[in-house]
Order: sequence, then structure tokens, then C-alpha cells
Amino acid sequence: MKPYKPSELAVQMMEYLDCPCEVFGPMDDDDGLWTAYQNAYAQGRATGFVPVLVKVDATLLECLQINAAKDGDGDQVVLQDIQDYRREMLEHGNESGARYLEQLIQERRQEAIEDEIDWQQEIIGVREQGETCDRFLSYWNYQTKETDEMILARIPAEHPWEVFAWLPMGNWNECPDTPQLMAAARCWYENYGAVPACVSHDELEFILEEPVGDYEAAGRLALEQYAFCPDRVEQCEEDGSVEKLADTLTKSTVWYFWWD
Repeated sequence: MKPYKPSELAVQMMEYLDCPCEVFGPMDDDDGLWTAYQNAYAQGRATGFVPVLVKVDATLLECLQINAAKDGDGDQVVLQDIQDYRREMLEHGNESGARYLEQLIQERRQEAIEDEIDWQQEIIGVREQGETCDRFLSYWNYQTKETDEMILARIPAEHPWEVFAWLPMGNWNECPDTPQLMAAARCWYENYGAVPACVSHDELEFILEEPVGDYEAAGRLALEQYAFCPDRVEQCEEDGSVEKLADTLTKSTVWYFWWD
């Protein structure tokens, strides 16, 4: 089989990432991509890197460049700026995840009051059967019915939550900024073993080895995930309430987030 030639955009993104990378072209079956990630995950645990599937996405590259640029001009960012940004995030990205998530919950509750939304009925809801999620969703292009061009980046982060220093995909609209992404990811790794695994400009997925088996714990986690990403509940037909999302979490090894 002829080797896949990365697009010019993929090359630019790999230059930004500045770590060992492998590029995969579009596929109508994601088995090869899924297997490559699983192999890299096992290798990373043994040798000390965190694999992340990164969508080749012009908007994502723009977000990464703007966040790392010293003057906010992503067109002028250079590798030294990117390295300085990573160093700063790793040195100062120590916000308490538990405190950050609790603050977010209180903010969402207050927003519901101000918008005259019934928090208990319309947001929390009642216990319902949710969908199982055990495979990545964000690498699919639902127009072409193929996966998008993807980069499998082997990020030399000491801890999984530190990958956002390399991939600062947030800090726009409702999407959290890099210290907040790191704080939430650290909390969820320490509590549930969840690892950031797949990223586009507006999607983020975590993987964990086992679902959250305890429904009470899943209920609290679902509330945190709603506060972290309201679209996960408010614009998702499959999990249209916190309680339904909680049921999904009790049987899923992939967590999906999407910001509109």
C-alpha cells in the first residue's frame, strides 16, 4: 500500500506540536485508527508519553496559535513562543479541579435561575437509560462518512492533564481555557483514571479503562460534565438531562464533549 502523504495543514500542525507524530488519511472503517491509538496508549504507559488523536483542522490550528502567541496574533507565533507558553502552563496550571468544577456548577445553577429554567426538571431530569459510548466519535466526518485526516501525537507530558499545554484548544465562548482544561482533566484523572484522547477545535474526548460503576458517583460526575460543557446535555438528544448522562457514564469508557 502506498504511504499516506500528509496534507500541508497536517504538516503545519505537526510543526506546532513538535513531538513524534503519525498521520492517518480518511478511512471508511475506524478499526485501523482505533488500533493505532490503543497500541500507542499501551506504549505510552510503559515509556512515558500521552497519545492524543488530533483532527487536522484549520480552526484548531488557529486556536492553538492564538493561545500560544505572546501578543495574541497567531499569525506571528514562532516555536519559541509555543515552548514558552507550554512552560508557563506547566508551571502555573495548578488550579484545583474540584474547586473549579464546583464553582462552575454554582454558576450554571444561577444562570438557570436568572433564565427562569427549572433546574431540577429541565437540567437534572429523572433517571433514564442512556447510550453506551466506547469508541471515539470526534474523528468522524458525517458528511463523507469517513474519518477525517488525523494526527496521532505522542505528547511528552508527565501527566495526562498536561497535554493541554501542548493542545490549548479552548479559551473561546463556553470552552474552558488551558488552566481550566488542565484542572478538570486532573480531577477526572485522579478520581476516575480518565485520559484526554481525541481533540478537534470544538470536540474533546476522554478515555478510561472502566466505566464509572457507582451510580451516585456517576450522578455527581454528570453534573460536573454538564457544568464543564452545557452543550453535552442541552444540545444532545441522546443525553438530554444530567440524570440520563449519569446512566451513560455508568456504562461508557469514552466521554464526549462538544462546544457549539
